[in-house]
Parts: sequence; C-alpha cells; structure tokens
Amino acid sequence: MKVAIIGAGNMGGAIARGFTQGTLIKAEDIIVSDPNNGMLEALKVFNPNIQTTNSNQEAINHAEIILIAVKPWLVREVVGQLTFDFSKQMIVSIAAGVSFSDYKEWISSSATVFRLVPNTAISQLASMTLIASMNATKEQETFILTLFNEMGLAMLIPEKQIPATTALTSCGIAYVLKYIQAAMQAGVEMGIYPKDAMKMVAQSVKGAAELICDYLLRGEYSMHFA
Repeated sequence: MKVAIIGAGNMGGAIARGFTQGTLIKAEDIIVSDPNNGMLEALKVFNPNIQTTNSNQEAINHAEIILIAVKPWLVREVVGQLTFDFSKQMIVSIAAGVSFSDYKEWISSSATVFRLVPNTAISQLASMTLIASMNATKEQETFILTLFNEMGLAMLIPEKQIPATTALTSCGIAYVLKYIQAAMQAGVEMGIYPKDAMKMVAQSVKGAAELICDYLLRGEYSMHFA
C-alpha cells in the first residue's frame, strides 16, 4: 500500500514517522510532499527510506492513500491543483472543519474520503483518533482503523459527531495538559521542585487513565470514578 502525505508539518510529519513504526506501511512506500525542504530533510534523517518531493502531484501519482495534512484554509487550493484517480485512490484528511460536503464540491461526489481527528499524542503513538468515512467500503474502513490503531486508539464515528468528539479528544488533551500545568504550579508554590511536581502529576494522570481503561475492559461505564 503506497501512501502520499501532503504536508510535512507537525501532524503530517508525526503520521509519516508513525507509519514507519507500524506493520502495514513500509517506509519506502511513503512519499511526503512539502515546499519546506527543512521539514522534508528532518523526515529523511528519521528514516532515509521515506521518499520526499516538493511536488504534490508527483507525490500522489502512484499512491493509493492520499493524506491531506495542510492547514484547513489551504485545502481547497491544494486539492484543486491535483489530478486524482478515484478508482484506485482514497483521500484521508486531517484538516479540521473541512467537511465531506466540501470535498464533494472541490473534487468529486464519488471520491472515497476519510476525515480524521487525531491529537498531538500521535507523535508518541498514543493518539485518540476519530475517523469518519464517505463512500468507503467496509474493507477500506477496517484498513484505516487498523492503520491508525497502530498509533494509539482509533474509533469510527459518523461525521455529525466530529464537533462534539473533537472537544473530548483533540481539545481534550489540551485541557489535560493545562490541568497538569496548573497542578505543577501549585506544587511548586508549596515548595516542591518543578521536576518532581511534573513526575507526580504525570504519573497520577497516567494512573487515572489506566484505571478508566480497566473499567472499560470490565464493561463498566459509570461516570463516577472517585
């Protein structure tokens, strides 16, 4: 399976690196396009087998999965300049706020498109990734789910749930980090060294997450954990 990633920024680069650490995509089957040569060179340092180019069209020519990882306001311009083969290719978009209706208007109503909402923990292969699909087969859905489960946990949802679930996952991780920052600051003000405060709070949050995951494994869904 050949993959093209358009955009080598924080999220696009993290996903490219994550693919190389999984079992489904070989590094030599990944090509990343970006106008910034520095970002492309950083990927080559991570894994020299990743292919890179400044041409988006060159990147997608032989790809079966095309991952759109540019800023949302650039998506229309970027996809409008490309020639796709939708009999063989599927689009995977991580552009926030760009809907299936947008892709129907900008490229084709018959295109197979996935909308993904990962979070920043994807760089640690620990993302909660939300996935919605348009015109996808069950086999395609299963493959994309399996692919992103290798970088954390992936869940298939209807597109209409993306705004609400984004608040829980993509924004949610930011809320957790803000809590950690505030708890650390409180600890420092009480005389605890910053490094020790960070360890204490991080382990406490990690432990809480493990407890909740254990509840889920046992089929317990109560919202009262204390």
